[in-house]
Amino acid sequence: MSVLVLALALGAACCLGFGFVLQQNAAQRAPLSDFLSFRLLIDLVKVPRWLGGIALMVVGMGLGAAALGQGELSLVEPLLATNLLFALALSRKQTRQPLGRQGWAGLLLLAGGVTAFIVAGQPEGGAATADPVRQWLIIGVMIGLALVLTTHGRRSRLSSGPVLLALAAGLLYGVQDALTRVSGQKAAQGGIAELLTGWEPYAVLALGVTGLVLVQSAFETASLRKSLPALTAAQPLAGIVCGVGFLGDRLRTDAVALSWEAGGLLAVVAGIVLLGLHPAMPQGAPERARVAAPAVSPASP
Repeated sequence: MSVLVLALALGAACCLGFGFVLQQNAAQRAPLSDFLSFRLLIDLVKVPRWLGGIALMVVGMGLGAAALGQGELSLVEPLLATNLLFALALSRKQTRQPLGRQGWAGLLLLAGGVTAFIVAGQPEGGAATADPVRQWLIIGVMIGLALVLTTHGRRSRLSSGPVLLALAAGLLYGVQDALTRVSGQKAAQGGIAELLTGWEPYAVLALGVTGLVLVQSAFETASLRKSLPALTAAQPLAGIVCGVGFLGDRLRTDAVALSWEAGGLLAVVAGIVLLGLHPAMPQGAPERARVAAPAVSPASP
């Protein structure tokens, strides 16, 4: 694994983790009438803390795109999942909660799972598949699942809704990462003109904005404990499926390697859940206060 890819991916994870915490701090004060509406973004853009979180997220996405340009999607995605470690670090500073057994266990599972998957799988790049049917099938399944999750999340917005919306956003972000890599390859081969004549960069933008609305709606209606673990777990899994499915990434497929890869991914998910449920993670404003909030004030912290 390239040191440059490692540095870029971990830098992206750091920016994303810090950005998610700041975004949720602001989004929890938004009016519930903006739920799953682009009005939510219009209201939140008035909040300095949210803008700071978005700025960090944009930097993180830029670093992630640079990492994807240098390494395989199946390698970069597990590293991006460590954004939860950085989110927990900032949350601990805000809440002053000790890491404790749960925090250390989650940290070891997440870090160990990422290491096991990368060492066992040894992701390698290859030529992207020439079969457009497979590409559209995988993308269609991911977007279809996201649509189903969003539909059910809309109906249960104050119970399981935030988790479902975060899962949907994670799937869209995984597809977005795959198309970001394709866009980077096109730009490298044919320049900006080649990039702008393809559909991929516009799909990246559409997926990013849609995912942003889903994430902010999840942050608005529940604590970071509910939403961020689901988002963090879904994105790398979707990205790996896209990488292996239609971008030509190759993983070792012997029985021993597959066992370690599966165990590594399970450890990653378990670590994400433990860290996401850690007491240091912000619990959000009480539901009654959120319902009563008339609007987001530009002066909100």
